[in-house]
Amino acid sequence: MLAVVRGAGDLASAIALRLVRSGFSVVMTEVEQPLTVRRTVAFSEAVRLGEVQVEGVVARRAADVSHVTQLLEQGIVPVLVDPSASCVSLKPDVVVDAILAKRNLGTTQDMAPVVIGVGPGFTAGKDCHAVVETMRGHTLGRVYYEGSALPNTAIPGLVGGFAGERVLRAPADGVFQGFAEIGDLVKEGQVVAQVDGVPVYAMLTGVLRGLMADGVLVSKGLKCGDVDPRADVSYCHLVSDKGLAVAGGVLEAILHVSGMIETR
Repeated sequence: MLAVVRGAGDLASAIALRLVRSGFSVVMTEVEQPLTVRRTVAFSEAVRLGEVQVEGVVARRAADVSHVTQLLEQGIVPVLVDPSASCVSLKPDVVVDAILAKRNLGTTQDMAPVVIGVGPGFTAGKDCHAVVETMRGHTLGRVYYEGSALPNTAIPGLVGGFAGERVLRAPADGVFQGFAEIGDLVKEGQVVAQVDGVPVYAMLTGVLRGLMADGVLVSKGLKCGDVDPRADVSYCHLVSDKGLAVAGGVLEAILHVSGMIETR
């Protein structure tokens, strides 16, 4: 089966990994300047670097749709700069919208026989066949075949006992520049980045699990980094528990909607 995954950030990449490991051929789409924070576990880095590997799976930037076909034949995940998802001309069996924009940016139920929306902004039966919950908590990864996911609260989930404190946000509009690397141990109060000269401070001590790439144009308040208080560097290179839960929900939804399994 061929699946097109819209978005190539860390959650979208977790979905792609699970689908590839389940025997799917996967194509991913991205924007020209991805806003990914957890770059060490995101196929979106292929847009910037040309090629990237996440947990042993290789992705490469595709020049166009014909290049996508060549990469798929080589067992490589193509990442295509294609915000409008025009690559549905390949007639995929599945389209997964994992852009995580909190709203629908153009996904329609007629894009493929199976269309899955990830997170808020989608309604099952209206613009997709199923929706997968992304909010941490009791319903994380749950599939809705009617209705929508929980609305965005803008409050990060708890990790290591911390929520909002672990997220770094742009202090101003401008160009992002990091002063640390993903995997570094940072201290509370440390300047880890700047936006047009305005410093970005770590709000707690831990491992820098994610940081936006240098040169990205950001808006004030945008998430640009993530400090993990558990301070385990290995987590920087592994798909998160949240990613695995959401990816499992997407796989269930695909199998159920396509008629391969029935939920009971």
